Amino acid sequence: MATEEAPDVAQLGYEQARDELATIVSRLEGGQIGLEESMTLWERGEALAAHCHRWLDGAEQRIRQMTGEDDDPAED
Repeated sequence: MATEEAPDVAQLGYEQARDELATIVSRLEGGQIGLEESMTLWERGEALAAHCHRWLDGAEQRIRQMTGEDDDPAED
């Protein structure tokens, strides 16, 4: 997928972002692309990784809230 055609990272779900990131990593590790495309893919990969991290942080926070683990221990 060319970066020009790629959807905005913020619009992707976790699985979509993770899958695209895995594809980018494979392409970069393959070593068959030029420097300019590598840099473009690297930047997209960084954005995807940050998006996945934020998504997982949000999911963890929701789980903590649902299980009551989000309570301040000083309040007990």
